[in-house]
This record gives sequence, structure tokens and C-alpha cells, in this order.
Amino acid sequence: MNSSITQLWQNIAENAANSSQIMRTLSTKQKNQTLVALAKEIDKKRDFILQENQVDLNNGKAKQLSAALLDRLSLDNAKIDQMIAGIHQVIELPDPVGEISKMSYRPSGIQVGKMRSPLGVIAIIYESRPNVTIDATILCFKSGNTCILRGGSEAIHSNIAIYQCIKNTLNDTNVPIHAVQLLEQTDRSLIHMMGQSPEYVDVIIPRGGEGLIRAVCENSKVPVMKHLHGVCHTYIEKTADSTMAENIAFNAKTRRYGVCNAMETLLIDKEIAPNLLPSLSKRYHDKNVELRGCEQTCKIIDIIPATEEDWQTEYLDAILSIKIMDNSDQAIAHINHYGSAHSDAIITNDFQQAQKFMKEVDSSSVMVNTSTAFADGFEYGLGAEIGISTDKLHARGPIGLEGLTNEKYIVIGQGETRP
Repeated sequence: MNSSITQLWQNIAENAANSSQIMRTLSTKQKNQTLVALAKEIDKKRDFILQENQVDLNNGKAKQLSAALLDRLSLDNAKIDQMIAGIHQVIELPDPVGEISKMSYRPSGIQVGKMRSPLGVIAIIYESRPNVTIDATILCFKSGNTCILRGGSEAIHSNIAIYQCIKNTLNDTNVPIHAVQLLEQTDRSLIHMMGQSPEYVDVIIPRGGEGLIRAVCENSKVPVMKHLHGVCHTYIEKTADSTMAENIAFNAKTRRYGVCNAMETLLIDKEIAPNLLPSLSKRYHDKNVELRGCEQTCKIIDIIPATEEDWQTEYLDAILSIKIMDNSDQAIAHINHYGSAHSDAIITNDFQQAQKFMKEVDSSSVMVNTSTAFADGFEYGLGAEIGISTDKLHARGPIGLEGLTNEKYIVIGQGETRP
């Protein structure tokens, strides 16, 4: 292994671990003042960020990256405005660090409760989306963690430009300058080193394609928070309002194709499928969405027959699979079998069916009468998200400030001793 890369990682890891001890001591005021300064710096440097992003986009087009990847890679003024809005939203959120809960007296006289603490050093590995550089930074910083960022080579110019704003801000404020570090080298061996460094790194959060995430999980000695893929469903139950159902199903698929919360499979109750599918399929056709359907669906509209593989595929593209359901039990069983435990929705006017769906669908976000496109940390009021976890331990769903902390027991006494 390259000795210079090894030494680089060693320095970065040690700096992160040392900074972590200081980050735990920062007051909410110090953290918020730094984030205010960062928002101003991003706004001031927006032209430079967009200029560097255009370099990445040009390189991506030359390498013939897919339209979905280019969409994730692209920045514009609206997206920079959203970055800044995310910073201010995180500033307004309560600081979870030091929060004490569940205090109670025990028969012995001691008080027992819990206190929230930072996780420590968080390594984030991500592809394509340069906005993750800001999202990860502000969430880790506000929650008292240090972070090591490793973006993809396709976004390196954008990431370095944004990181320059972060470095300028840290240098100008009284906080650890190594609270945030970006790996400006895209050598893949650095990912392996992260996973082999439990003495320095407390958690790894990979964001990207299924191949990247599987590789990180299989080779890491460090705990990983992740979701492998997003096979999201919308189930239109027989009592659903047809206009609402059509609008939601259209938005869930077509708002953006290359995102993990996009609907990939549409499930429709057999009683309303004949009335709903023709008009809905026309809207998809006008948007150039390729439809693939089960045998019953193909009898109603003229589309490509779906295969078994379609029900478990995250297309990240203008492709949608459609299946007709006998009832909600069948729909829930299909989702729990083929889904990725990411985000799934039911459209219904039946309160009992809504309750049943929320209780029985085992996903990190379960929705009623709304689009899976809302499965997003910003939309959930988290300010931003550092990723979406479909795991069942520690954090689940969009990971915000609370998901980047854990709870430790605190015990307070007045001289009690145990007999």
C-alpha cells in the first residue's frame, strides 16, 4: 500500500480523534455562531462553487455519466439556497448534546437517567452529490462530532470548493480546525483504511450505489449506518380518491428519477385499476416513463410485461413497474418481501386501512396519502440528513442530529452505598 497515502490517513485520523475531545465541550452558542458564519461564507463563494461544479459536470459528460448521476452531481443557485436554508434550519434546532431525560429515583435513593452524547468521529463516504459535503458538516458539527468526508472523484472540484468555505469558517472561529476534514485524494485505499481504523473512527456512513455500500460493509471493522438501495412502493387502496392517487403516484415517480426515495413499484387494488390505470399511464407516457406490468396490468394497458427481477429493482431512472393487488394484505406482503425497508406509501380514504398499513409495513418511513418524495431529512424538519438508515439498530430513517448521538446512563447519588 502507498506509504504516503497511509501517512496521510494516519494524520487525518489522529487529528479527527484529537478534535473529537474538544468538540464535546463546545457550547450551543459556539456551534451556532460557527454555522452562521458558514452560511455567509457559502453565500459569498457561490459563484466559485458553481464554477467548480461546472468543471465536474463537463468531466461527467465527457465520461458519459448517466443522466441520473449528472442530476445528482449538478448544483445551481436554488440548490445553494437550499444548502444555506439547511444550515439555518439546523441552527434553529435544539442541540441534543447534554440533553438529560428519564431521570427517576430508585429505592436505594440514587437517581438514574440518560444523557445524549456525540458518537465521536464519523466517516462519511458518498458519491455524486456535493451538497452532502454541507449536510454532513453541519449535522456532525451541531451534534458535537468530528467528521471525515470522502466524496467521489466525479464531484471532486465541487467538494473541494465547498470544503474551502468550511475551512475558512473554521479558521476564523474559535473551534477545532480539524472538526471537518475532506479527503482531497480519491484513492480507493482510503476507504479501506477508514474501515480498518476502529481506534480512530466510531461510525462509517456510506451514501451511494449498492456496490459501494456492500463493499464498505463487508470490509469494515467499524460500525456502519446505511441503506443498500431504495425500492419504494406506493399502494393505491380501493377507497382512494382517484385524483389524489394519480397526483401522488405521478409525483413519487417523476419528481426526480435518480434519488433513493423515488417510487419504483406502483401497487393498485384490482377494483380501481381499470378506471385509474389508463389515465395514469398516459401521464407517465407523456413524461417518457417506461412502464412494466404484471399480467393483469398488461390486460388493461399495453405495456412491457414485468419480470420477477423488476419487483426488486431500484431503477433510478424513468422506469416503473406496476402490479395489481387483490387486497391490502397482499400489498403489504409484497412490500415486506420485495421492498428495501426505505419508504412506502398507501393512498386510502379508509382510516383502518391506513392504520393497518402503518403498523404492518416494516420500513423506515411509512406514509399515508402523500408522496415518497417527502422521505428526506430537510422535509422532516431535521435541517438536512446525513443519510437514510434502513437498519434497525441505533437510528432508522433520515439521520439528523439525534441520530448522530447516543445515550449514556447518568447516576446521581448523595452518598449511597450498595449493601
